[in-house]
This record gives sequence, structure tokens and C-alpha cells, in this order.
Amino acid sequence: MTATAWIAVAVFTVAYVLIATEKIHRVAAALGGAVVMLLIGVTDAHHAFFAEDTGIDWNVIFLLLGMMLIVAVLKRTGAFEYLAIWAVKRAKGRPFRVMTILVLVTAVASAMLDNVTTVLLIAPVTFLVCDRLAVPVAPFLIAEALASNIGGTSTLVGDPPNIIIGSRGGLTYNDFLVHLTPIVVLLIVVFVGLSRILFRRAFRTDPERVATVMTLRERDAIRDPRLLALSGAVLALVTVAFALHSVVDLEPSVVALIGGLALLAFSRLDATEVAKDVEWPTLAFFAGLFVMIGGLVQTGVIGTLSKALADAVEGKLLLASMVLLWGSAALSAIVDNIPYVATMSPIVADLVHADGNTSQSHVLWWALALGADLGGNATAVGASANVVILGLAERAGKPISFWEFTKYGLIVAAVTVAVCVPYLWLRYFVF
Repeated sequence: MTATAWIAVAVFTVAYVLIATEKIHRVAAALGGAVVMLLIGVTDAHHAFFAEDTGIDWNVIFLLLGMMLIVAVLKRTGAFEYLAIWAVKRAKGRPFRVMTILVLVTAVASAMLDNVTTVLLIAPVTFLVCDRLAVPVAPFLIAEALASNIGGTSTLVGDPPNIIIGSRGGLTYNDFLVHLTPIVVLLIVVFVGLSRILFRRAFRTDPERVATVMTLRERDAIRDPRLLALSGAVLALVTVAFALHSVVDLEPSVVALIGGLALLAFSRLDATEVAKDVEWPTLAFFAGLFVMIGGLVQTGVIGTLSKALADAVEGKLLLASMVLLWGSAALSAIVDNIPYVATMSPIVADLVHADGNTSQSHVLWWALALGADLGGNATAVGASANVVILGLAERAGKPISFWEFTKYGLIVAAVTVAVCVPYLWLRYFVF
């Protein structure tokens, strides 16, 4: 690698250490690292702000912004309180049952929408549930972030890297359903079992609190039926447009932004007040992170790692799929999986074509998707949903530290990726 590449690695490493140790706020660390990369010439304004492969991913930023606007309006209707009371009553007030319901809802919704949108919608419900039951909110939020990344793995639109893989590999929505949904269903079952062990200290509650919640009526929580109907209609249209984005030829970010702005306009709410509920620090953190990772891409650091991986396994399909699975998981734990997959997908495409582009060689695409999506669970900054959850928790006055998230995420990532090994081997090399 060149001297510039090593400098980029050094800047990213320092920023990452600051984020992990929380010596300074993660937003300041990410933006500071981005500024340093701009000042020393690792990247420039064009590559940082306008280049698709090496700059800020505006699709992610505007997808988040649009959905944050929808959530900000929706929470004024009382819908989240309604869902919180409903979930607690269905679970008979038992925290583990509540967590299971929220995890399953999150996983399924992440497959239909995307994982970031889902955690934005489910987090407000979680705060209310935990407040009603007087249980710590951090374990529930962490479990939901992890479940969103697992559930989002199953479809083309569930996780942004899947869209890149689908486009590069010529894979359809149904291809993802057929090849990834079976293993994701198994992983969710495994994850629910893990949650019972990992978060067991959070499953203690006050019987008096439970009794009080059980007497509440969900309908009494709805404060503005007209706004609820309007918000529900907009959210339904946005969801349909997400699923049909290739048909309507609109990016999910455009759909979300149109939906958010339209709902804000028709809601008759004060735009300034609604804008206060947008997670602006989270958006700034993503911008800084994208610029830093773009510097690693531009200087060839990620490309070098990906090429070395491809050279080591060329012509050995089983070995290639296993190395892709674990290598992608490890790298996606450190850098955001979107630029990693964007860099790695052309190399995987070459490997697939070199093997004759057969149905068996497509295992490489599934190994890449599983590794990148599930590996993002390993750290607090490994996936977009994780970062959003941390931002929401901090805004609510219930901050989750980098290591509090990561100590659970590492275990879940390792176990779920390990479960994928026999699945890939049995399905594509034995049967």
C-alpha cells in the first residue's frame, strides 16, 4: 500500500479507538476523522460529497431523514403508546415474552421494510414498554437492533448491502427469499434462545406495575385519530413503494423523503417542532463515517484486502464461500458493510463467472450477504441500525455505550455466522 493509504488507516484507527473508548463523543470522533482526511488530502470535496463509491451515501442519509420525519409525526398520534400497551398485555407483563414479541416484530418488519426504518419505528414503543414495566431499556433496544440485522438479511430490500449484491449478481427478490429466508428463520429462533441467556438480568419486574398495565385500554392511548389515519396511509404507501422500488423506479431514499415531507405538509403540525425530533447527530455521525471509509476505499485499502481474499481462494468454491462468510463478517464489524460490499461485489462477480456462473457458484453471493449482514451485529458501528439505536437511546437519556452493545453483538454475530457454515455446506455442496 502507498504512504497515503497507511495514513488513511492510521486516521481511521485513531477515530475508531476514540469511538470505541468514548474518550470523546462518537459524532465528534467521526466528523474529526473526516475533517483530518480532507485536510491531509486522503480525499477531497468531490470524492467526499459527490462520488458514489467513496463519499457520503446520500441514499442512506435521506432514507433516515425521511423515516425520522414519519416517526416524528406518528408519535404525536399515540400509536406507539397503543402498541406498547398491546404488547405488554399480550405478553401478560412478562419481560422475556415482551422481548420475544418485539424481536419477532422487528425481524419480520426488517424483511419487508429495511432494518433502519424498522428500528426507528419500534424504538419508541420499546421506551414506553420498558417505562411501564420499570425494566432497563438497553437490553431490549440492543436485542431489536440485532434482530433487525438478522431479519433484514432475508430479502433484497431488508439490508442495503443486499441491494448492491442483487444488482451486481443479477439476483431477484425471489432469489433472496428462496436462498436466505430458510436460514434467517433458523437464526431468529437461535437468537430468541440466546436472548433468554444474554439478557436474563433484564427479565425482572414489579408485579404492581404489571397489574396496572393490564388494566389499561389500548384505545385510550390514541390522541389524534385523523393524524393516525393519515400517518398510517403514508406509511403503507411508503412500505409498498419500498417493496416495488425496482418497478416504480424510485430509490428507497426518495420514497422515504417524499413520504416524510408529504406527511409533514398534510399533518398541519409545526415543522420546526417536528424537526426537533429528527436525530441530527446520528445523521452527522453517518456522514463522518462515510467520508472516513470512503478514504479507505479511495486509497485502495479495502480493495487490497478484498483482492488478497479473492486471490487466496480462487478455484476453491467451498473454501472461497467459507472465507467470504467469515472474512466479510470480520470486516463488516469494523467498517460499514455498505462500502465493503460495494468494493467486494465486483471481485465476487469475477469469481462466480470464473466458475461458470452456475447455481452452485452463486453460493459466493449468499456467503457475502450473510457475512456482511450478520457481521454488522458484532460492534456498535458495524451496521446502520446499531448506530441509529445508540442515537435514539442517547436522545432519550438512556445512553448505551459502545462496549455495552458490542459485548452482546460479538456473541450473537459469532453464533449466527457459525450456524450459517453447515447451512451453506449442506445446501450447496452436499445436497
